[in-house]
Amino acid sequence: MAGNKEVAKEVEWRIEVEEDSTLERRVVGFMWAFTAGVALKLCKFVKKAWELGVNDPRKFIHCLKVGIALSAVSLFYYWKPLYDGVGGNAMWVVMTVIVVFEYTAGATIYKTVNRMFGTSLAGFLGIGVHWVAGKAGGQFEPIITGVCLFLLASAATFSRFIPTIKARFDYGAMIFILTFSLVSVSGYRVDELLALAQYRMSTIIAGSVLCMIVSVIVCPVWAGQELYVLVTGNLDKLANSLQCCVAQYFSGSETPESETDDECSKKLLGYKCVLSSKATEESMANLARWEPGRGCFNFRHPWKQYVKIGTSMRSCASCIDALIGCINSDTKASNEMKKNMSSISMKVGGNCASVIRELASIIRNMTKSSKLASLVTEMNSAAQEMRSLLNSYPSLVNPPDAKRSTQTETASPDDDAAAKIEIPLMEIIQVVTVASLLNEIVTRVEGIVEAVEELSDLAEFKSEMCVKSKQQHSADSKISPEQHNDDQEADRTLQMV
Repeated sequence: MAGNKEVAKEVEWRIEVEEDSTLERRVVGFMWAFTAGVALKLCKFVKKAWELGVNDPRKFIHCLKVGIALSAVSLFYYWKPLYDGVGGNAMWVVMTVIVVFEYTAGATIYKTVNRMFGTSLAGFLGIGVHWVAGKAGGQFEPIITGVCLFLLASAATFSRFIPTIKARFDYGAMIFILTFSLVSVSGYRVDELLALAQYRMSTIIAGSVLCMIVSVIVCPVWAGQELYVLVTGNLDKLANSLQCCVAQYFSGSETPESETDDECSKKLLGYKCVLSSKATEESMANLARWEPGRGCFNFRHPWKQYVKIGTSMRSCASCIDALIGCINSDTKASNEMKKNMSSISMKVGGNCASVIRELASIIRNMTKSSKLASLVTEMNSAAQEMRSLLNSYPSLVNPPDAKRSTQTETASPDDDAAAKIEIPLMEIIQVVTVASLLNEIVTRVEGIVEAVEELSDLAEFKSEMCVKSKQQHSADSKISPEQHNDDQEADRTLQMV
């Protein structure tokens, strides 16, 4: 009996050791799996961050600019003369840099100017209210301060709903409310309010000016340039989408021979970038007005006109969206009906795309085009030709099959006869709808032309002839003096002969 108990205990002890080792292995395996998963996600994050920096190095430079600005304002703490001048208010310099430094120079200037103006105005009003309340006596001081705080804060908040102020001074109104509230409330318990307000305003102005200097001088990213590139790129995308859409539908082939499926699908969906760019265009146009004049963009450059061009482009892109929806519908037109309209429809689509590309070239080169008028004339003549074809082609409107089906239906009302009527009608409707949408696209392309021509007049674009003559003059001026003397001697020799 004793021997059996010892054997049982030994077996039981061995089983317990085996369970403990299994649990330990599971815990270790889970820790290794968790560590490997975290490491894999970290590698993916680092890879995406690296690709982001490689694709647009300006974002990496922007990070360095923020570091430079923060390092510079830290001197208010590290350098004792500066710290003695502002005291504990040095933190407002650091906070200003963190709050107002933005990616584009226009956004930084917009925030710095608004912050300086809002802080200064609120500080002066706060000190004035504090002085008036102090003269009224201690009993009326909190009442006067509270009433002024209520009125000014309410008025400033309401001003943020006004479109003009919201577009250009929304941040300044918010800073005004914040600063005036701090000055009014803290002034009731602070004795030296004027000195405190002076220190804070000086530190905020110093931080704002430093942000503007770094943002404009060190590899600046201009909001106006970004808007300019965005509009021209959207014009190219719109032209590619229109041409690719019409070509795919009427040519019968999914993709052109020179393009892959991915390239064609990207071009076809390029119009969606136009539809989703409204907020970006409006924001960049508002910020570009704060930037100084440079290069081809003078100080009064008509940035609002780019927003109008974007609105015209979105109007055209919505028609392309409807066109693609009609083409991708379940009802398919017969090949014979497509052939009847394919040539003129592809001509209209190609002409519209050519006009849009020429408009992109006008904005990109900032020169008035001599080919635009002829391209618009060709587009309109092709559209008129398509309308004439629709009006003068009776078989497209009343096909013989539909007449026969109607006669069959009156003689014997069968379901097959009704189905035959419906099929030709649906095929006709799809082709006529596509042609009608192309005509509407022509009209909306003319709207883009008008907006671009208005931009060229407001921005005073030069003609191509003037640009070419200047280029020729600059090329002639680069001729060396020796070559110029040789040419003169050759001319004299020819005259003597």
